[in-house]
Amino acid sequence: MHPRLAAAELEEHPLRQRLNNEFHARPPVPLIGAMLVSHLVFKHSATTAPAERENLGKLCHNHVCNSIDSSDAHMMLDAGAFRVRWELHTEFSSYTFYRPLESGELLDPDVTAFDAVNPEWLSGIPGKLIVACHVELRSTDEISPESVLASLTPNGRTMVAAKVADETAWIFSDFKIDNGFSRFLILNAGMTQRQTGRTVQRLCEIETYRMMALLGLPVAKEVSRWLYTGEKQLAELMDRIGQARSPDDERTVLGTLSALAAEVEHSVARTTFRFGAAHAYHGLVMQRIEELRESRISGLPTFFEFMQRRLLPAMNTCQAISRRQEELSSRVARNSQLLRTRVDIELERQNQELLSQMNRRAKLQLRLQETVEGLSVVVLTYYGSQLVQYLAKGTKELHHLNTDVITAISIPLIAGLVFWGTRQMRKKLAAEEGGAH
Repeated sequence: MHPRLAAAELEEHPLRQRLNNEFHARPPVPLIGAMLVSHLVFKHSATTAPAERENLGKLCHNHVCNSIDSSDAHMMLDAGAFRVRWELHTEFSSYTFYRPLESGELLDPDVTAFDAVNPEWLSGIPGKLIVACHVELRSTDEISPESVLASLTPNGRTMVAAKVADETAWIFSDFKIDNGFSRFLILNAGMTQRQTGRTVQRLCEIETYRMMALLGLPVAKEVSRWLYTGEKQLAELMDRIGQARSPDDERTVLGTLSALAAEVEHSVARTTFRFGAAHAYHGLVMQRIEELRESRISGLPTFFEFMQRRLLPAMNTCQAISRRQEELSSRVARNSQLLRTRVDIELERQNQELLSQMNRRAKLQLRLQETVEGLSVVVLTYYGSQLVQYLAKGTKELHHLNTDVITAISIPLIAGLVFWGTRQMRKKLAAEEGGAH
């Protein structure tokens, strides 16, 4: 840290240096003269970085290597006869070998820039090979663009060509895999060393991202077959919903619909990353082509036109399948909600019937209770009058009163008191219940 910043005791963010180094990572390699570049890309899992670094260390056991640049996800080694550049990405790792060529040197179809590398070292690279391409860099003094154009035949392979870098270079390719490699030919007519390095790097990235983007196409075709079945099953379930006549029918359809929803969400979760990655890789391909600043060569398609005709339909297929999945998921969710609403309404209707039955039973119990209360008044009056009669008989000798008359007079009094007490108790209970609510 600068002394002035250190003196101020400023706390530096722990990621500052790392983020700045990442910003400047993977610069293009300046190139001069004739050059053969072999670019290998391996699709791997996210945990291969230690194994790849260990394997790169083995490369230096057999060659005198000088480390030119190194970071967590990037390394540049000079082995004398060749240079190798390693880059670690999320889904893949790339190994780019640079080998100088003699002026006018003819290349055998089997020649690579890593001929000096032991095949056992190549077999130790983690992952599966997804991209292998050669970029042959020559000057227009060695190979003229006119001679390349003259060698093209009307019935031969479709050649893609363009002038790039403000028409200071010519690029030719057919994007075919020939003898295990796709091939690019660059004829330098005046590019600087850094321009040349950037052009080679862009071509390698175009080929890499093109193949990585196309990984989404087989997934889209597989999902397309399943989507047809899922959409047909959803249509049949909608017919069954319309034909459902009982809660059991609706619950059966709801169970099947829930199972279909689980399958759809599983498919979406399984393919979202792949389709998103394909879209991102396609964007990188078109960005790198735009950076070439290509100009048309009469009679031949440009790289932009070739990608629009060959790569764009595949990417549109992936996007269409992704949209169909999302739409199917939304439709299943809407129909599931509709069916659940129907089931809930039926349950509410049944609950209302149950509450009505309970209300009728409560009213019946109330009437029975009122009847029992009336009988209770009679019973209590009877027992009260008997008590009065017993008391009157016990005091007959004292007052010489007629016990039957006393009993008869007490009956309406007792009945009135019992009736009044019962009414007061009912009013008190009703007041307490009203206060509780």
